[in-house]
Amino acid sequence: MIGAEAQRNAIFRVQNRRFAAAAAAVMGKQKQQVISRFFAPKPKSYTATSSSAASPPPKITASVSFSPAKRLRTAQLTPSHSKIPKLTHPKPDEGRPFLPLPDPTLHQKFLRKLLEPSGDHLEPSRANNAQSSKLNYTPLETQVVELKRRYPDVLLMIEVGYKYRFFGEDAESAARVLGIYAHMDHNFLTASVPTFRLNFHLRRLVSAGYKVGVVKQTETASIKAHGLNSSGPFCRGLSSLYTKATIEAAEDMGGAGEGCGPCASYLLCVVEKEVGNVGGGVDLRIGAVGVEISTGDVVYGEFDDNFMRDGLEAMVLNLSPAELLLGMPLSKQTEKLLLAFAGPASNVRVDRVSNNYLHEGGALAEVMSLHEDFIENILLSNFQESIVEAEPQGNSAFAIEGIMAMPDLAVQALALTIQHLKQFGLERILCLQDSFRPFSCSREIILSANALQQLEVLKNNSDGSECGSLLQCMNHTLTMFGSRLFRHWVTHPLCHRNMIYARLDAVSEILESMGIMDFNSEYSGTAMLKLELHHIISSALIGLGRSPDIQRGITRIFHRTATPSEFITVIQAIVAAGKLLLQLHVEEEDEIKNVEVRTVKSVLLRKLISTASSSSVIRTAEKLLSTLNKEATDQRDLHNLFIITDGKFPEVSAATTNIQLANEKLDELKHQYRKQLRMSNLEFSSVSGITHLIEVPSDAKVPSDWIKVNSTKKTIRYHPPEVVNALDKLSLANEELSVVCRATWDSFLKAFHGCYSEFQAAVQALAALDCLYSLAVLSRTKNYVRPIFVDDDEPVQMQISSGRHPVMENMLQDYFVPNDTNLHADGQYCQIVTGPNMGGKSCYIRQVALIALMAQLPSSCIRRATFMAARLKQEICRRENNKLLTSCSRTLLPSDKMECTGDDLPTTKIMNLLEIENACRDMLFKLRITLFKEEDTATKFGLLKHAQGLAKDLMSVLCHVNECEEK
Repeated sequence: MIGAEAQRNAIFRVQNRRFAAAAAAVMGKQKQQVISRFFAPKPKSYTATSSSAASPPPKITASVSFSPAKRLRTAQLTPSHSKIPKLTHPKPDEGRPFLPLPDPTLHQKFLRKLLEPSGDHLEPSRANNAQSSKLNYTPLETQVVELKRRYPDVLLMIEVGYKYRFFGEDAESAARVLGIYAHMDHNFLTASVPTFRLNFHLRRLVSAGYKVGVVKQTETASIKAHGLNSSGPFCRGLSSLYTKATIEAAEDMGGAGEGCGPCASYLLCVVEKEVGNVGGGVDLRIGAVGVEISTGDVVYGEFDDNFMRDGLEAMVLNLSPAELLLGMPLSKQTEKLLLAFAGPASNVRVDRVSNNYLHEGGALAEVMSLHEDFIENILLSNFQESIVEAEPQGNSAFAIEGIMAMPDLAVQALALTIQHLKQFGLERILCLQDSFRPFSCSREIILSANALQQLEVLKNNSDGSECGSLLQCMNHTLTMFGSRLFRHWVTHPLCHRNMIYARLDAVSEILESMGIMDFNSEYSGTAMLKLELHHIISSALIGLGRSPDIQRGITRIFHRTATPSEFITVIQAIVAAGKLLLQLHVEEEDEIKNVEVRTVKSVLLRKLISTASSSSVIRTAEKLLSTLNKEATDQRDLHNLFIITDGKFPEVSAATTNIQLANEKLDELKHQYRKQLRMSNLEFSSVSGITHLIEVPSDAKVPSDWIKVNSTKKTIRYHPPEVVNALDKLSLANEELSVVCRATWDSFLKAFHGCYSEFQAAVQALAALDCLYSLAVLSRTKNYVRPIFVDDDEPVQMQISSGRHPVMENMLQDYFVPNDTNLHADGQYCQIVTGPNMGGKSCYIRQVALIALMAQLPSSCIRRATFMAARLKQEICRRENNKLLTSCSRTLLPSDKMECTGDDLPTTKIMNLLEIENACRDMLFKLRITLFKEEDTATKFGLLKHAQGLAKDLMSVLCHVNECEEK
């Protein structure tokens, strides 16, 4: 019996295995056929032609990516086949079921429906009236279509619940930049990000070059319930716009998010006017205005420029704008230069506007209209008189006089900038004349674009980063606003003797307070070191470095985009730094005539410390802080932000009274229900965010009109109708208080306009102190010495003993070999440096140029140089040799324009200036022949630039020849 039963079990197991194998085969065939519907290759079609001539047909593939428009374009470029290949029946095996033939168009339907949305899905604004009538839009999609019609060039982030959503092409762009998923929802492609990550994603989109608009709900649930739109969708409107140049000054950003740094973000507007060839290669006149909206700095200029646009290129590289505003029409050369700067790698945004309407006084009228509106708004603000004392009339008159003195093209560029900034609400910063400065002035040297690049002043030439540049080696500032000013100092060396000596005296005095005696200093004979000066300045700067950027902070206050917590933090930082500097007693010592008795002797230091610690600034700041509740700002409680005393803030007081009345009404109802229910200890309860619930036992009898909210096994919670009405009034009163508090906060910030210039001057003084302190730290770290400048009546000369390249020395450390330079107009006035390739010729010439630049910065001055004497230079030029001709020589000529040239000159024939002249003429002739033969445009451009520089060298040599012949 046991053996028979085991045999039956074995047979049963074998049958089960065969049945499972057959089922697996059938299921495998089914799975294979289903997959073949989507990924089956096209069968080969044989024709009468030879097989070698026929090309293999393409394969059908399916791919999924985050760019539907790219897939749509790829599908359009793929050749369509008129006949879709049919799938043949698989041969049925015995015992296997016969499967039906699949639909051959399923793959195409899948792609059209899920992966290839139409153009209307990508861009809601493209839908015409006929197509819109066919589509059944939801209320939200109707709002989206209207918003895109009003703002077609803006990438919109629309607030929907707890998310910000993108629609159409905006969703596709956001998916590509942010790495999020875009999918179809109703009629449009859509993507979304959570609300608490708004700042992070917004900065990424702006950094990619987009103009981003944030659309928020303009009403809350309480206001909507009591309004006419109670049954419709939430009203939405564009709350703010953001671009790379405006994001740090815009609302809700705060300057503390990702991507915030010390680098400036200028908006540069360029216009031009053709003047013809008037000599010297000048063929047009350019006007430009650069605005750093987050700091209030405004740079303007108007200059003649040549075919190479050297002046415009120098201004662009000095400012490094984040946005370009082109006043059309522009010449082809100007537009080509600006678009080359705003290449794909830089993500610089470019906008084009027409300036035709600005001719015949239109530009000046636009600027004057802005100033008139600004003055009117301040005069009509009665709230300002109760907070700060200001006199905008005098400042406005001074501003109008400054505008009238600006060049015509600069005024046109300013008018275009005003029109552009009006859409962001940030145009008021252009009403302050104190922030305006010309790009070039007689007291500073403007480094050319070629000098900035070849000398690697701002960026290195290997990867374009700041690492390894002169700025990176010299910058020891402690604050972000100080770092921005130091960048300006490096790119604009001084050429005014008194200003250079003033900076040198200030740096020397700070060095003395550090314990480093400089025996070339005027103040080295003091008996004791003023360690108190170093300690106070360093403590103030370290404290400011730990605080947010106060320069951008006060400008955000002026733009009325600062939050209460940011306002208090910025103002407290300015007050703390000012009180520290007051310990130096600079204002009290101004009456002392004996300079030796004063704690601070440098005139520049005394002026900066006095401005930064102004008693007027500290008094105004303390008055502003006294009206705000710091604990409420820490808790972000806008309702309790203002301290209501002496009749201030009457609107806030009235709204607060309404809330108190609503709460008193609820308390009266509570006493009434205690008597009604005979529960002496009855209190309102709150459950899951629902307040003012009356909790009674489950067997208690209550009126029939009471609304049951929730219950437990033993209790039931109700909302009586009177409580519901009182809660609606309380909610509405809270919303009204929020609106009033926001309006009052806006008026409070508007009152700051009158004292903005005074606070800005204090911050500029702190930035200058930071730069001087940085130069002192640099001099102490590198053991620099103070340069000596000869008088203007003495011959042109430069004497450097044991000079070193400031950047190369950091890389080579002790392996760098120092060099001497001795140039004199009456003696050795020309040097010809020869040697093999990579022998250090270019490094030596760059070293001399950088030493001249650092001496006039000044930085007290050359690393381990035992002596440095020179005459003031008016310009520093540097040109690297062209590689079309081979040579191994460099020339160095002394003059008021520090010419550091690296051109190709034969080393065997040059014995005097006449031979140098002949060699330059020969090279110009060779370049002329090469230009006629060359066909490549880029090469021609380089040859022209090389020929231009060579012609300048030839003119310089001819001048020296004439001087020698006269002598």
